[in-house]
Amino acid sequence: MSSVPTELDELRDDIHLRRRATYRIALLIPLCGSAGLWGPSCISSAQVAVEELNRAGGIDGRKVQLIMIDAALEAQILIEETINDLIETNAIDAIVGMHISAIRQRLSKVVRQRIPYIYTPLYEGGENTAGVFAIGETPQEQLGPSMEFVQNEFRPSSWALIGNNYVWPRTSHLYAKAKLKEMSAGLAHESYVPFGARDMARRVEAIGTSGAEAVLISLVGQDAIAFNRAFGSAGLHNRMVRLSCAIEENGLLACGSRNSKRMFSASSYFGSLPTDANAAFKELYYSLHGDQAPVLNGLGQSTYEGVHFLAGLMHGHPGKWRRRCVTADLTVRHRSGRHIQVPSQSSRAPIYLARADGLKFEVIKQL
Repeated sequence: MSSVPTELDELRDDIHLRRRATYRIALLIPLCGSAGLWGPSCISSAQVAVEELNRAGGIDGRKVQLIMIDAALEAQILIEETINDLIETNAIDAIVGMHISAIRQRLSKVVRQRIPYIYTPLYEGGENTAGVFAIGETPQEQLGPSMEFVQNEFRPSSWALIGNNYVWPRTSHLYAKAKLKEMSAGLAHESYVPFGARDMARRVEAIGTSGAEAVLISLVGQDAIAFNRAFGSAGLHNRMVRLSCAIEENGLLACGSRNSKRMFSASSYFGSLPTDANAAFKELYYSLHGDQAPVLNGLGQSTYEGVHFLAGLMHGHPGKWRRRCVTADLTVRHRSGRHIQVPSQSSRAPIYLARADGLKFEVIKQL
């Protein structure tokens, strides 16, 4: 595989990269901060898609190249200025972003349909900016069915909601509270914490005294890990069940088996997913990166799918993407690790529920 520049100064200064022989994708991923643990899996998964595309002729007849850019909220760079500079100088042709929604909202005002922007992770829904294609799961698809499962299986009288203080947790929890009313379950506790909060033991204690019997965790990366470690240390799993839509395999490993009892996660992809599409994706992934590759998970797979979605978009709709978004009636054929072929946006990947089993997720149900 060709070398991938990771330094922005290198990209700006290398005149060879500005030639039209390569199709340059800015891969926006968190490389530091609370979500930084997702970076290696996201990079490795996107590289598999690039390898496949380049073997088949690239995008628009050009060899595809990834440009890694730190899109963490805690990153030192000013992401809006950086992306605007790269677009203005024709240094990038497209964006594939796996980062939090707060960054997407800022960047959508900067990109302004000049290049396609594929946003890959689960998110709060409602993105309809032309030229921005949000392909991840929404609360209606992911959170609603998983809450129903927990409520029917464990019959909690009331729930606690905890999340980071930004748009995805708050919007998801608005949906969750409506769902609780629909299920005739109570709300015992609701709180939001800043990124990098250091008082998780106190947050866990507040939930423990709230009377809740189920907890919805909408925390990101390291914050979710800190919460679950404190939760396990307090032994609250003996009387509460946990549900998350964002805890994936990296987070589970970091939580540790003693801190993940009675914890469930809902996603359209798990590394252990027993499907033909996943078997094919895993074969490609490990053949490229080896047995010690970063762990497979839903957020990583989303960058693989995002790169392929971009290729499908540019192949099928090179003159239309500026006026469309993911909610538009637009058929985009692309590869995925979740299912064999995605013929259109009306054909969404199924959502699965998995239970933490030690240091791995066991898929128990298609929702």
